[in-house]
Formats: sequence, C-alpha cells, structure tokens
Amino acid sequence: MENDALVNGFLSFVIPGLGQAINGYRNKGIVMFIIAILMNIFIYFFINNPFGHIISVAYSLYAAYDAYKTY
Repeated sequence: MENDALVNGFLSFVIPGLGQAINGYRNKGIVMFIIAILMNIFIYFFINNPFGHIISVAYSLYAAYDAYKTY
C-alpha cells in the first residue's frame, strides 16, 4: 500500500492532478491539472525567471504531497 501512495505522489509531481485522479478524486485532479496549465502559461509569459520556476516546482511538490496523503 505504501508503494501505491509513493507512485501516486510521483505521478502527481510529474503531472499535477494525476495522482488525485487515480486516488478517486477526479474533480480535484482535473482542477489541479487546469490550475497547473494556467499557472505555467502565466509563468512562461510574465514571470519567466528562476522565481517563476520555483513556484511551478512548489506547486508540483504540493500536488505530490496531496496525492500521497489522500491515498
């Protein structure tokens, strides 16, 4: 069971929301995925510097943690 939680956390780090969708929280996963897409578009056009990339990685880490904890 612990390995499944780790796998879902890793998948959610790579694609935010995927781990939540696999855990059964499809709506939450879709919302997190859309937020990640919109946030990365905003970062690409307006905050294209290391700080913007830190924000993107922080969101991916949050998504991974949430998928791990909600397993």
